[in-house]
Amino acid sequence: MNSQILVSRRSIQLLRVMLSGIFLVASLHHLFNIEKTVKRIDQASFKRIAYFFGNPELLVILSGVVMLIAGFGLLIGFKTRWTAIILLAVLIPITLTVQVGQITTLGPLFKNIAIAGGLLFFILNDFKDQQTTKI
Repeated sequence: MNSQILVSRRSIQLLRVMLSGIFLVASLHHLFNIEKTVKRIDQASFKRIAYFFGNPELLVILSGVVMLIAGFGLLIGFKTRWTAIILLAVLIPITLTVQVGQITTLGPLFKNIAIAGGLLFFILNDFKDQQTTKI
């Protein structure tokens, strides 16, 4: 079934801009609160995931830089599909490490799931520069 849905270009831009905000804020938190972020990883139930990838302090810095660059790319609409893929690749291990296994953080877990859904929207859909976009 090949059905199409008309979507306002403005609504796609708005979603992209609003979605990028979480990554820009998180990147600054990672870069300016490295010790606090590493401590949060150390307290997580699945901290082994972070340690599998390497030194948590280095990972916090790298993820902060990647989220800042890709978040800005998403904000301005530069290579939207690729920035969404990169952001999802950063979001998944963060979610698995910090959110999963924390019964008190079910809200943030589902927030991250919703963010992943927004990123998947941009990964799965190829948008052309039109006033109304067909999905």
